[in-house]
Amino acid sequence: MTKKRIMSGMRPTGYLHLGNYFGALENWVRLQNDYDCFFSIVDWHALTTGYEDTKDLKENIINMAVDWISAGLDPEKSTIFVQSAVKEISELHLLLSMIVPLSWLERCPTYKDQLQQLKEKNIATYGFLGYPNLQAADIMIHKAEIVPVGEDQLPHLELAREISRRFNYMYGETFPEPQAKMNQIKLLPGLDGRKMSKSYDNTIAISDSPEIIREKVKTMITDPQRIRKTDPGNPNICSVYAFHKVFSEGITKEVEENCKAGTIGCVQCKKQLADNMIAYMTPMYERRIKLLEDKSKIVDILKTGTAKAKAIAKETISEVYEKMNMLELE
Repeated sequence: MTKKRIMSGMRPTGYLHLGNYFGALENWVRLQNDYDCFFSIVDWHALTTGYEDTKDLKENIINMAVDWISAGLDPEKSTIFVQSAVKEISELHLLLSMIVPLSWLERCPTYKDQLQQLKEKNIATYGFLGYPNLQAADIMIHKAEIVPVGEDQLPHLELAREISRRFNYMYGETFPEPQAKMNQIKLLPGLDGRKMSKSYDNTIAISDSPEIIREKVKTMITDPQRIRKTDPGNPNICSVYAFHKVFSEGITKEVEENCKAGTIGCVQCKKQLADNMIAYMTPMYERRIKLLEDKSKIVDILKTGTAKAKAIAKETISEVYEKMNMLELE
């Protein structure tokens, strides 16, 4: 039986942290066993907000591939590629921009929201306005049937569905309407209790060594009302307990009860958490160290994946030219 095709991607804007892992990457690793998966390092998307400083972009692309593979993505099961190396994506993006109404892009909920949130950056650009259209091209060029998303990304996927419908209506049935597959997200706060974010400098990277993990766990914010070890605590407002719920399966109830009863101190609780996190993350860390011994192998993996992605993209763009009655001379 032919597997359904999945497409998703991440922007190479720096190291990946545990929020990225449990928000998307862990799901990707699981999905690759049951679907025909295409995972793109979307470097053009990184330019929509980071076009003024690109000095780390090449290194970020390599490091993202290392993070993905060390986390469990298998190049034998998944097609891992670099967006900008598949030029047909930009070609489809241009053709779609001819038929997508401006109002569709302007109503995208994250457009005005990010203009406000990132007002220190000059992102009132053509590229930023059109990035949902580029996302649609990413999905459509490989005729992906399913896109794993979080709830906040649903409006973007609905726009991709509308664009697919519009193209099919105008030029004939060509693209499937991509369906959402909701990510199973495990929410983790940052070390300081806020949202885990690189901009807050409160993250644990999936590339962190066991020693760094242990030191970072020591800095986690706990219940501020607990002054002494014997004080009863409230685990529901403690970052350490939030991590225990993810990394300490089987003893979470015990941790909760000991905290409430004041029978375990925060230092001991953090040590227990660090031990469990290190046990979970050490295989990823060891795979990463091995991968970094020869970066040329990472480049070869990206070349192989990109060649496969490009071959399918060329077929799609050729079909698009035919449907639009354009002259293809190649």
